[in-house]
Amino acid sequence: MKVPVLVLLLVLGLLAATPAHAAAVCTATANPTLPFGNVNSNAPGPTPATLNITVTCTTAALSLLATTGVRVCVGIGAGSGGGSSSTWRTLRTSTGTPPDTLNFQLYNNAGYSQVTGLVPRGTPPAQELTMTYNVPLVVGGSGAQSTQLFAQIPANQVLAAGNYSSTFSGADVVLTWAWNEVLLGNATVPATCNGGATGTNSASAAFSFTATATVLPQCGSYLTTPLDFGNVTGGITSNIDRTATLTLTCLKNTAFQIGLDNGQNNPPATPTRRMRTTIGGSSYYLAYELYRDSARSQRWGSTLTVDTASGTGTGSAQQLTIYGRVPPVTGQPPAGTYNDVVQVTITY
Repeated sequence: MKVPVLVLLLVLGLLAATPAHAAAVCTATANPTLPFGNVNSNAPGPTPATLNITVTCTTAALSLLATTGVRVCVGIGAGSGGGSSSTWRTLRTSTGTPPDTLNFQLYNNAGYSQVTGLVPRGTPPAQELTMTYNVPLVVGGSGAQSTQLFAQIPANQVLAAGNYSSTFSGADVVLTWAWNEVLLGNATVPATCNGGATGTNSASAAFSFTATATVLPQCGSYLTTPLDFGNVTGGITSNIDRTATLTLTCLKNTAFQIGLDNGQNNPPATPTRRMRTTIGGSSYYLAYELYRDSARSQRWGSTLTVDTASGTGTGSAQQLTIYGRVPPVTGQPPAGTYNDVVQVTITY
């Protein structure tokens, strides 16, 4: 009668020592920035960038547990810049009402054929990765897997100059994972990230990163009209005022300054502008001046922030008027065609 009791006690002791399941806990780290660098407006080709992500999963020790198999989905939302994973995510400037935007997209693959989404197996889907690792007695075990997200700014976008960004954090960065455990042998990796497994879990604010890009200031499409003071018969007894126009196109938000030099005929070490004519091998001159205002009180020179004209690009053609004046001349200037060439410098 004592033997069966002893056997029963031994069996009960074994059942009490049977291990419970342990949860797999997954965390992630990523590069803090997804830098596109400098981007040109209307660029003929796309601008790429990549983001490195490492996911680590850990399982506490169980006395007989051999392995854990995990499937993890890294979900990415729209980001603070807005937009949509199904169309275009957007980077935004921090200034302007409304702010300027720049389209970009995140992809699960290097071929840019599968957009990265927020939901496991969604449309578009989150990025998936798998791992299997040993869980040794007493100390437990862990596994890590690295992956990349591939980003791209599409070509042929007409952009405004400025610094653009979009931050991904909180509910825009979600890990979802499922795990299988076995007491002996090798665990299988679950078929999905959110079901059909020993256990499932998810965590938002899993990591954070900021996508950034800079659109450099840019000006182009320069055009000037001649400044023609016309024909004069006899002496020049009063001011001759005429205008010319300078047309340029700069990216929106591009701050520019326009300088005019003193021409080709000014005396050394002087700011005097002169037109010249040549008669019989001799040179003759007529003084003139260029101004930024119609009252002809603000000389137009080439010293930045002092006597240059300034403006901010709109993305469309802009016209500036150059106001010219030939002052009265004492005596009779020799008859001839007087001219000068002025160099225009645009700084942005």
